[in-house]
Amino acid sequence: MTFLVDSHCHLQSLSYSGKAGTDPAQILGRARSVGVTHFLSISCTTKEFKKDLEIAAPYPDVYLAAGIHPLNLEDDPDWKDEELISCINSSPKVIGLGETGLDYHYAPETRKAQLESFSRQIGIALELKKPLIVHAREAHRDAVALLRSENARDCGGVIHCFTDSVEMARECLDLGFYISFTGIATFKASDNVRQAVRYVPDDRIMVETDCPYLAPVPVRGVENEPAFVRYTLDFLSAFRGVSQEYLAMKTSQNFEKLYGVKLEEPKEPIPECSSWKLEKIWHQPFATAV
Repeated sequence: MTFLVDSHCHLQSLSYSGKAGTDPAQILGRARSVGVTHFLSISCTTKEFKKDLEIAAPYPDVYLAAGIHPLNLEDDPDWKDEELISCINSSPKVIGLGETGLDYHYAPETRKAQLESFSRQIGIALELKKPLIVHAREAHRDAVALLRSENARDCGGVIHCFTDSVEMARECLDLGFYISFTGIATFKASDNVRQAVRYVPDDRIMVETDCPYLAPVPVRGVENEPAFVRYTLDFLSAFRGVSQEYLAMKTSQNFEKLYGVKLEEPKEPIPECSSWKLEKIWHQPFATAV
């Protein structure tokens, strides 16, 4: 297994401005040229999902997930279970439920609504037997407590864009969840994230961009895109003391196991960093809030 998965991106949120190099085919092509061969594009509302489904349609290597993000509840406060279920059942490309979860950093005032929404989505994931894709920011205690009380172990899932403590990583691993890291691990101030990078075992780690957000060093400050997951992989492999190819293999195997898919083996192994042909792509500056 010699490929690399961007296990969490938001293709519908990239800025497709019509400039050369910013349409989906070229963005995915750049990713493939540096060994990123499979993608999971995440929707945060049912409206976003419809756009994502259209973008992904021509590409068999693009999978999808649908959910209601805690920071999107103001956009759709009265979302209906049946609408989300319809999205998830609309295509075999849909392999997970998310992005869902809790965010008390940006929206502590909607805590009650977030807890209700997250609980409902855990129930849907259990009903449909889809893994959860969980956003948890400054909500460690409530997120873990709800995953436990709602029996989320039975559907499984991943804590994406992990930014919390080793303690939370341990508790989520104990629930059978995976831990996924973004470019935040490369940021100078992210020592706590790097502690978790060192702690999470090989059989539970994944890597993602969360694009268009959180571009890793050395491209921090530009719009992130799937190709840049290579920079994060490079950093994580060096930090853990393993080869890029080994970590790409393990994160791909973990993706397959969590989502119950079989990824098609590419014809060529992933290129080493020294042989990258990725051009420097300077989109409009994009916020990298952490």
